[in-house]
Amino acid sequence: MPMSANDIEALIKRHIPDAEVTIRDLAGDGDHYAATVISETFRGKTRLQQHQLVYAALKAEMGGELHALALQTGTPKGA
Repeated sequence: MPMSANDIEALIKRHIPDAEVTIRDLAGDGDHYAATVISETFRGKTRLQQHQLVYAALKAEMGGELHALALQTGTPKGA
């Protein structure tokens, strides 16, 4: 069963509470998404470490309900 964008956002925010999350369904099938996650939590971390934090939040779903996620991360601008 496909995973909804709202479910993905909720999982990310559960683990990264200050995250601003934008989700796009790339194929219209509920299996292939693109996510942009902005969080102060990422400040001082490498891009790899940022992605690892997001994937850790989704680890139970990756490869199951959530097949693919294109990920962009960053810190808030002007902070």
